[in-house]
Amino acid sequence: MQHDLGFNSPGLWALAWRRLRRDKIAMLALAIVSAFLLMLVLSMSGLIVADWEDEVGVSYAPPSFAAGAQAVPNGTPLALEPAPATPATPVNLLDPLADDIRQLQAEMGRSAQTHLELDMVGVVDPLAQDMAELRAELRPGLGAVEGKRPDKLATLPFGADKWGHDVLKKTIKGAETSIVVGLVAALLAVGLGTLFGAFSGYFGGRIDDFFNWFYSIFTSIPSILMILTVAAVLQQKGVLTIVLILGLTGWTGPYRLIRAEYIKHKAREYVMAADAIGASHWRKMFSHIFPNVSHVALVQLSILVVGFIKAEVILSFLGFGVPVGVVSWGSMLNEAQNELILGKWWQLSAAAIAMALLVTAFSLFTDALRDALDPKVK
Repeated sequence: MQHDLGFNSPGLWALAWRRLRRDKIAMLALAIVSAFLLMLVLSMSGLIVADWEDEVGVSYAPPSFAAGAQAVPNGTPLALEPAPATPATPVNLLDPLADDIRQLQAEMGRSAQTHLELDMVGVVDPLAQDMAELRAELRPGLGAVEGKRPDKLATLPFGADKWGHDVLKKTIKGAETSIVVGLVAALLAVGLGTLFGAFSGYFGGRIDDFFNWFYSIFTSIPSILMILTVAAVLQQKGVLTIVLILGLTGWTGPYRLIRAEYIKHKAREYVMAADAIGASHWRKMFSHIFPNVSHVALVQLSILVVGFIKAEVILSFLGFGVPVGVVSWGSMLNEAQNELILGKWWQLSAAAIAMALLVTAFSLFTDALRDALDPKVK
């Protein structure tokens, strides 16, 4: 005999997942975000792009799909048609005066034989001895300059940077830094905002007044000035510094929303029932109320991840970001501004496309998640 004739009503998260699955754009955005997160894990574990610093291509090697319109930095065209005749390559590539002085010596020698006998027939090259020593030290590298190019690729799938690093691998490695900064800084900001908002909304009174005063100070200063101020105070560059900069300045949005939710929920019947059975303030705040407002914190987390990824790019572009030796999308864009003058656009394109794809997918998923967690939306 079956005694349980009732039905288990789906919870908030089950209903949200059901709404998300019906949104094809949201599922596509979730797939793109998941692919970036998988790439992040593989990159951090060293399974992919561990060799991104290897100089696999020539300097500024063009992308494979645009190789016909580009040239190798040494001046050798990549087009299939024969190159037009150019002046002969100088014999001495290190000493810019050697060839001119050699020609002058020859002319003065002929003049002495036909016209006058000179006490000094030649002209001494003042750089000859130094250049000879430098040539001996740089002999391995001269092979590439003089046409004996080492085993480096003339083209790469998405080109190479100034040092011959594969731009595609560099973009994946840069995604690791940018995504880690966005996720960790967003967790810090949402954690602080939730904690401050919970205390302020639950206790009220002087505690609420103190946190509102603290909140007003942060919001009265423009965000970019606040970020640059904290960056100037911390001074030392690094991923941890960027996380602290963004986390310590980005908690105000979650605080305002979480505080309002706690003010609303602390007067609900289930909180009064918990108070009647002697539950502590901490238990009522984080075991009873927080699960019912966690969707607000989750939506704020996803919003801040997008904002902090863009903020990291801006900070690195302005020179307040990652240190030398650490690559991120922002540092790639910083390098690319000089490359554009030379017509080398592929590093800028790779970083911009990757960032735009992730930020757009995350934004679409955030909007869909907000609608899915809203009980008023059917």
